[in-house]
Order: sequence, then structure tokens, then C-alpha cells
Amino acid sequence: MDKAAATKDEMLTKMRLKTKFFKGLADTTRLIVFESLREGEKTVSQLMEDTGYGQSTISNHLACLKECGLVTVRQEGRNNYYSIRDDKVVEILRLAEQVLADVSLEMYNCLKY
Repeated sequence: MDKAAATKDEMLTKMRLKTKFFKGLADTTRLIVFESLREGEKTVSQLMEDTGYGQSTISNHLACLKECGLVTVRQEGRNNYYSIRDDKVVEILRLAEQVLADVSLEMYNCLKY
């Protein structure tokens, strides 16, 4: 494989990883769960109380967030405590909120999303 093809493959791999990262947050329920975790580490029961979702829904979305590397789990006795793995993701969401504040009307009216 020549250097140009290798560079293109590396770029595609990076883009696929970025896509997976954003897919981890692209679901409304996952984003609600993640937003709840911004307050600090929580159990499934606490997340159920915060979000109004059932245990199965919370557990499934936490599994996705964990698989995507966005949350971690810590076991203490019979309880599992979930938390945000990297505060940089919180910063990304904060920046997204700033962008949305600037372009929310255009985003709302965008027919391509």
C-alpha cells in the first residue's frame, strides 16, 4: 500500500471513530442519562428517579455509553455507580450548548437533519 492510500485509510479510521463517539451521544435517552451524570456518579436507581425511565431502558443505554467509552462503572457492595469517564466530554457538551444558543433557530429550521 502506498503512502497516500495509508494516509487515506488512517483518515477514514479516525472519521469512523469520531462517528462512533458522536453516535454514543446521538440518542435523546442516552443524552438525558449522560446529562444526569454531569451532576456526579449515580446508580441505576438514581438515574431512574432523575429521568423517569425504567430500569431496562437505563441499563441498556448505560451499556452503550460504557461500550463507547463515555462512562465508567464502579462497584461498591451490591451497587454499581456510573460516572462520566472524561470531563472533556462534558466540555464538548458545554461548547455544543454555546453553539446551539447561537444557531438554534437555523438548526430548528434545517430540513436536512
